[in-house]
This record gives sequence, C-alpha cells and structure tokens, in this order.
Amino acid sequence: MSSIIELLMDQLGGETLGKISRQVGAREEDTAKAMPEVLGLLTDALARNSSRQDGAQALSNALEKDHDGSILDNLPDFINNFQDGPGDGILRHVLGDRRSAVEQGLSQKSSLDLGSITKLLTMAAPLIMGFLGRSQRKDGLDVG
Repeated sequence: MSSIIELLMDQLGGETLGKISRQVGAREEDTAKAMPEVLGLLTDALARNSSRQDGAQALSNALEKDHDGSILDNLPDFINNFQDGPGDGILRHVLGDRRSAVEQGLSQKSSLDLGSITKLLTMAAPLIMGFLGRSQRKDGLDVG
C-alpha cells in the first residue's frame, strides 16, 4: 500500500511541481527534494495530534466540515492562490508555537530558504487535509 506522501507526490509531480516551485521561489529539483520532508513532517504532526481521542475527534470534524478533497480537483488554481487558502490556520492548529522552529529546521535540512519553506508548508497543509478528507469520505472512515 502506498503512503499518503507517495500518493500526494504522484499528484504533485511533473508540471504541478514546476508551478509549486515558481510559487515558493525555488528550483524545481530543490522543491522535489523538500516536498516529501514537508509532507512527512505534517503527517507526523497530524498523527501526533490525533493520537488522543479529543485530537482525533477534532481532526475528523475538520475533515468532515472543511476538507472534502475538492482542493485536489483543481491543483493549478489552488497553487496560484494558496496564500488565500486555509494553510496558515491549519499550521497554527497542527504545529502551534513550534511552527517557527519547524520552519527553521526544515530550511536547514533542505536547500530552501526560510521564506520558501514557509510557503511550501502553507501550501502543503491544505493538500494533506484535502487528501485525508477525500479518503475519509471514500473509505467511510470515522474518528476510530
């Protein structure tokens, strides 16, 4: 079974990755290397937050209410307008006061500057939530 990261990377490949790179102000090869790390960090943070019953319920509610997966139907439009999307709010909720340290750590690990990492995280968070929301609906998943 493919992981969330692999499945999202498949959707973000090719021309889409080029658009993402241009939006974050980075070379495509640098974005391609950083994106799995960004997606992995966000999925780990979501898993950590949802390891408690109240966190799992909050995630399930957010997916049901705000993240139906439709964001994945028109990736070019979302990528062009990601700053108007829910990324900052998702990151505030998922990373909390660790956000700045996370961004700095990712920037140091990758060849992307802090500004590019911040944009990449802001773009990636709604994509992961959309993917999870679509999976929740498709597979009939509940909080359990």
